[in-house]
Amino acid sequence: MNWDQIEGRWKEIVGTVREKWAKITDDEWKLIAGKKDRLLGKIQAHYGKQKDVAEKDLDEFIETIKPK
Repeated sequence: MNWDQIEGRWKEIVGTVREKWAKITDDEWKLIAGKKDRLLGKIQAHYGKQKDVAEKDLDEFIETIKPK
């Protein structure tokens, strides 16, 4: 699944993504609004990961979400 598909289905899959990165607050999830760069920034901030590591983790996780 590519990120355009993720953005289009954000309201459907945000719960699944929230389970993976539970340290991100409810207000931050509203600000992320399906934008990959925003989510990466929050993953970096809350989990202390470098950008390339956070992006690899996110991409691998997104691959596990089944498209409809």
